Amino acid sequence: MADRRQILRMGALTAGAVIAGQAGSAVPAFATPPARTPGQTRPLVIGHRGASGYRPEHTLAAYELAARMGADYIEPDLVSTKDHVLVARHENEISTTTDVASRPEFAGRQTTKIVDGVSFTGWFTEDFTLAELKTLRAVERLPKLRQHSTVFNGLFEVPTLQEILDLQDRLCRELRREIGVCPETKHPLYFQSIGLDLETPLAAALRHNGLNKPNSPVFVQSFDNSNLRDLRTRHKLRVPLAYLVQSPAQVTPAALAELATYANGIGPVKDLVIPRKADGTLGTATSLVADAHAAGLVVYPWTFRAENQFLPADYRSSSDTAAHGRAIDEQIAYLKAGVDGLFTDNPDIGALARTLWSA
Repeated sequence: MADRRQILRMGALTAGAVIAGQAGSAVPAFATPPARTPGQTRPLVIGHRGASGYRPEHTLAAYELAARMGADYIEPDLVSTKDHVLVARHENEISTTTDVASRPEFAGRQTTKIVDGVSFTGWFTEDFTLAELKTLRAVERLPKLRQHSTVFNGLFEVPTLQEILDLQDRLCRELRREIGVCPETKHPLYFQSIGLDLETPLAAALRHNGLNKPNSPVFVQSFDNSNLRDLRTRHKLRVPLAYLVQSPAQVTPAALAELATYANGIGPVKDLVIPRKADGTLGTATSLVADAHAAGLVVYPWTFRAENQFLPADYRSSSDTAAHGRAIDEQIAYLKAGVDGLFTDNPDIGALARTLWSA
């Protein structure tokens, strides 16, 4: 019988048919050429925090399932432990993504902190050593919407970046195709302020694994453009970089031209690509994709989810917020708008939408 600890670490779960994907290309082209028509180079399907629509997010089980469902890339959000090891969590505050609140031995670690100007009360990765974090288990972050995922609560560990890169290597060999990794640095300025910078161990990990190359199946993303500049200049990262954006002011033609001097793409909140109308229905595409392509940048919007709560009003199946709606149709609408890839919690839906769009 397989060792239980090994199963918990690797989260070895199988899924449906594997759909071949397209991995990244060299800097500065970054993954796919902007000029594209259906049937040519395919947009990427990026497993947002893994297959987080089906498994607790940021677990090896979620990442593996994403790849087996057809994701081209898997996305870990990176934070630091007390002993300066990079691990994957949505936030450094972990009360909603692990069972820490139910662990009496860590009750005294609960505290309140200001992170990037926002007050949080809970438990924080930087107050735990890696060994201590490894005693915790992941739980579903959205249990009311994803009740089926709560079946897996308590099964999987918090993975390190190195464990994710090891998984990437194994899946590439098993699936006989390239699986990429697109780490996001979470709160990099905060972690710098407490002496646990994310950039140094991230750059070291990419070099150690032979991935700091323009054509490696890796791109790094951040909401902090100073973090991206630092990775490009001081840490000499050669992999593509993507700036995550939420405001129209961040994607004016002038802003995009300046961004293109050090980065390769943008990850906009999806409403910047196709906004919603006042009644909540899907509107008309903006010029963002064309503007970004004109600046030499690719566009990977986020986040595509299947539940009605996250869909435009005209793509919902019912008033039940947890029920799945017309997620395939929504993603096809964005593919028609010319995006170069999709961050999705449901990689199987993303892969199918891409197939239907290109048919």
